[in-house]
Amino acid sequence: MAFRNTITSWVIAVGVGVASMGAMAAEPIKEVITVGTGGVTGVYYPTGGAICRLVNKTRAEHGIRCSTESTAGSVANLEMIEDKELDFGITQSDWFYHAYNGSSKFAKYGANRNLRVVFSIHSEPFTVLARADAGIKKLDDLKGKKVNIGVQGSGQRGTMETLMKAKGWHKSDFALATELKASEQAGALCAGDIDVMIYLTGHPSGAIKEATTTCDSVLVDISGPEIDKLVADHEYYQLASIPGGLYRGNDRLIKSFGVESVLVASTDTPDEVVYQLVKSVFDNFDVFRKLHPAFASLKKEEMVSVIGSEPLHPGAIRYFKEVGLL
Repeated sequence: MAFRNTITSWVIAVGVGVASMGAMAAEPIKEVITVGTGGVTGVYYPTGGAICRLVNKTRAEHGIRCSTESTAGSVANLEMIEDKELDFGITQSDWFYHAYNGSSKFAKYGANRNLRVVFSIHSEPFTVLARADAGIKKLDDLKGKKVNIGVQGSGQRGTMETLMKAKGWHKSDFALATELKASEQAGALCAGDIDVMIYLTGHPSGAIKEATTTCDSVLVDISGPEIDKLVADHEYYQLASIPGGLYRGNDRLIKSFGVESVLVASTDTPDEVVYQLVKSVFDNFDVFRKLHPAFASLKKEEMVSVIGSEPLHPGAIRYFKEVGLL
């Protein structure tokens, strides 16, 4: 699958749409559902807003009201679904795999076999952005620099730790290893508080756009034998790239690896609710693709077929079979 204005305008557009539909609450609400997203400058937050916008738009048909919650990201969303604090969550495919199988960070919890995929969304390359004057041209140049490794509970932090393990790195190998939120990274980079910000995100990204617009900063190639081995050894990783020309001062294609973002739920989420959410999005697919630049190249078939070996939710299966996608 091919890896795919400012974030403020995206969020405002989605928020206004949800708010205006909330004012139409004349019909009875049968069920209220919550979608866990991520930080407000990432792609997960407007993605959840786009999904809820379409669910709420068709609320007269099904009586379901959808809301979003900004969270720490992938790992937190999976934990909150297990704790029944969320009905749906957006997460990286690697952390869904670990939660479902009880591996990596989820080994202490054990396998959560109640988790189910609803559909895949956009591709997320591992993205490294360095201040132009930091002298960082390749992955190995990160050693000795001030690097934001991300907050606990974020997919960014988890994948960075996986990469550090593959490279044999420790936090002490950096001059400074900060734990800033995604929304704090661009400001810290341009202020000189950090040399490098790291993100797993769909592109174009509001956070990357903010940084490259505010100060001279460059995307860094993430490639080499350790990356090739990571991809070969893990079904949820794939080689990825970031097109040139998306951001100021970054005109060349950047090599990396990445994951897919997926919308997930659990077997506790009723089949009918999942069916209606999927129907709301896929029946209005052309509208959905226009709600964020990262959605522009999405294809229905790929959102079903690239999911991997973990099971689909029965409510999603019902819809996909009805329309011939399965």
